[in-house]
Amino acid sequence: MKKVVVIGNGMVGYKFCEKFVASEKFNDYKLIVFGEEPRRAYDRVHLSEFYDGKTAEDLSMSTASWYEENNIDLHISEMITEINREHKTVANHRGDTYSYDYLVLATGSSAFVPPIEGVDKEGVFVYRTIEDLEATEAYAKKLKAQGKTEAAVLGGGLLGLEAANAVKNLGLNAHVVEFAPRLMPRQLDKGASDMLQAKIESLGLQVHLSKQTKFIQGKKAIEGLQYIDDTELKVDMLVVSAGIRPRDEVAKEAGLAVGTRGGIVVNQQMQTSDESIYAIGECALLNSMIYGLVAPGYDMAEIAVDQITGGTSEMPEYIDMSTQLKLIGTEVASFGDALNEAKKEIDEITYENKRKGVYKKINVSKDGTKLLGGILVGDSSDYNSLFQIYINGLKLPEEPEDLILGSRGADGGALLGDVMDLPDDAQICSCESVTKGQICGAIESGEANDLGEVISCTKAGTGCGGCKPMVKDLVNATLTSLGKEVKDNICEHFDYNRQELYDIIKVKGYRTYDEVLNAYGKSDGCEVCKPVIASIMASLYADTANEEIAIQDSNDRFLANIQRNGTYSVVPRIPGGEITPEKLIVLGEVGKKYDLYTKITGGQRVDFFGARLDQLPLIWKDLIDHGFESGHAYGKSLRTVKSCVGSTWCRYGMDESVSFAIELEERYKGLRSPHKIKGGVSGCIRECAEARCKDFGVIAVEGGWNLYVCGNGGANPRHAELLAEQIDNETVIKYIDRFLMYYIRTAAPLERTAKWLDNLEGGIEYLKEVVVDDKLQLAEELENEMAKLVDSFQCEWTQAIQDEEIMKRFNHFVNSDDTDDNLVFVPLRDQKMPQHWK
Repeated sequence: MKKVVVIGNGMVGYKFCEKFVASEKFNDYKLIVFGEEPRRAYDRVHLSEFYDGKTAEDLSMSTASWYEENNIDLHISEMITEINREHKTVANHRGDTYSYDYLVLATGSSAFVPPIEGVDKEGVFVYRTIEDLEATEAYAKKLKAQGKTEAAVLGGGLLGLEAANAVKNLGLNAHVVEFAPRLMPRQLDKGASDMLQAKIESLGLQVHLSKQTKFIQGKKAIEGLQYIDDTELKVDMLVVSAGIRPRDEVAKEAGLAVGTRGGIVVNQQMQTSDESIYAIGECALLNSMIYGLVAPGYDMAEIAVDQITGGTSEMPEYIDMSTQLKLIGTEVASFGDALNEAKKEIDEITYENKRKGVYKKINVSKDGTKLLGGILVGDSSDYNSLFQIYINGLKLPEEPEDLILGSRGADGGALLGDVMDLPDDAQICSCESVTKGQICGAIESGEANDLGEVISCTKAGTGCGGCKPMVKDLVNATLTSLGKEVKDNICEHFDYNRQELYDIIKVKGYRTYDEVLNAYGKSDGCEVCKPVIASIMASLYADTANEEIAIQDSNDRFLANIQRNGTYSVVPRIPGGEITPEKLIVLGEVGKKYDLYTKITGGQRVDFFGARLDQLPLIWKDLIDHGFESGHAYGKSLRTVKSCVGSTWCRYGMDESVSFAIELEERYKGLRSPHKIKGGVSGCIRECAEARCKDFGVIAVEGGWNLYVCGNGGANPRHAELLAEQIDNETVIKYIDRFLMYYIRTAAPLERTAKWLDNLEGGIEYLKEVVVDDKLQLAEELENEMAKLVDSFQCEWTQAIQDEEIMKRFNHFVNSDDTDDNLVFVPLRDQKMPQHWK
């Protein structure tokens, strides 16, 4: 049995082992793996989530027993210091030797620390490993205890921005210092960088561009940065994230060829200058380049496995560096020749929306036939489609600008037409190098029967996850072509759709996520199925978001919508838009007391903006003491029921719309559903309450009310459709009860009523049969379920301010009562506004 020794147990080293285990000849080899860090391989791409509460175990790429189960010897906390090529052995720092037939160097890279005077002072860190993060966190706590709050990150690239956000989350004022004149200079042009900078600064991070650090101030510990232009920045801590340097020391000492600027030289077979030794990942110099993305590293691992086991596959001479990520909550993507480094004659097509923080640019050949590259900031939903068009050289529309101007609001894959038109060798998942042919082939061969099984056997979507929508489209299209049932399972952890899970939870009476997962799910669940089950339980039992299981998204946790600058909005309920002068005065006093930006919403409410997290309970106590309730503006629930003044005041009014709107809003307030719900009541056909663009709308006519359902605004506005004519108040309520409960039971996760009706077989006519004609004999059951929910209503903010444990959520810092001093406002139109408006 031949021995394969792997030096390095990072992401690429682990992927090499995983691919070796999957190879047909795995049993002919023995794998021995060495890692310097005191733990098995973990996901370094999501390292910043360590500060969000994830543990090293959460980030691990395998179970604790995986290596042993696959007969792999794993040595952690063990550094290999010597390679003896003549005797084919390696030695660790203790002098223990191990023989090999093949040696794989997956030593990765270390953080590049510029040779700046004083960089070795106390308070200077790098951002590379879990140990680095633990040390940074401990020092930040020490600084805060001393009343010090300023920290800088050297480097405005991908890792630098992640590091800056991590520093901010530690409770320090974060400064990003970048040598170049823009952020992410290798991926973004000036327009995209400016948009990203505006988004970052709106969150409280301060950006300093075109700054070269001359030396670090301070005697023992850092006190500031002195720039070469004689300006300075006073800081108490510095995190260096200025790039990477390949770990090639042990290779160099063994006499292997290395590049002049570092990196172990390899050929297309991933062999070094010694044919028995391979190098993969960020330590390898391939095509005279170091590739700092996960996907090329995984490809290298696969090639090395194939070569060692007798295969002939090779790495290509051109490696695409396209990437899609979520950076500090902002979607960023670039693909192809985004910066026109090839200096070709091209047409640049740019779309910029500063109000929404969206920037899109594509580079198109002069003849308009080829997509050469592009950049997306703020909205990367079209990345998969654009990338497939680029990488496969697909035909462009007659007007190429339609690729970015006509794609807003489109579903995944819409730019491509039929996703099945892609060639079989089209790479769908770049992280795992999975092609369309492999995905479809898994279904066609019978190896997989649904999305979860395809993901399990191909690994597609298990990296960054950006390709999952396209993977799902391919799976569904292949199943349909084979005449098989397309199961719209909520995710790979449950073999059920939302409607089926709703029925299971209702019948079984489950009250916790773990109960459902243990009985009907698999693995540990994910960020998709957890909020879906939370939504179902909230709809079944009227659980409020103060109960952990009912939290469907981050806004639920704090009972408020987070805004782009990190503050929150406060929206008290004003049923039907009716309010007394006394309550108006209260709202004014609250806004003035907490210096909040105030605005009348389109739903006839007052919205307060600019509240700090720690202020939310204080604001809501004042409001609740004066009779206000939560307006659920943050939840997937009823928002408002808008009304005109109706027959009480208006000379055209045919019925009393205000009191009916109040009755409806009071009835359905707090109702949790697959998506938000809005209503409207108009006193006549002049439609001043805009009832026909609401999820349910009522319009007064001769002989009663006309009831409309399934309209909505948003990216794809549509009018509601007529469900019933000339009905009385009691019948309106009865039909809305049935309609809403049927929607809650049968809609897909995060599906608005308009989309739900589009997907409902038979459309509005079938819905009439269910709601009005009681075709399914469900009317009484649906009405009873609604009655229980109506009777179970509780104001979530009233609960919150009366519960000490819930109140702990609203401390800005976990271990401190300090407030967030990063927020900066400027005056505009006599009210305060976030600094980015300046």
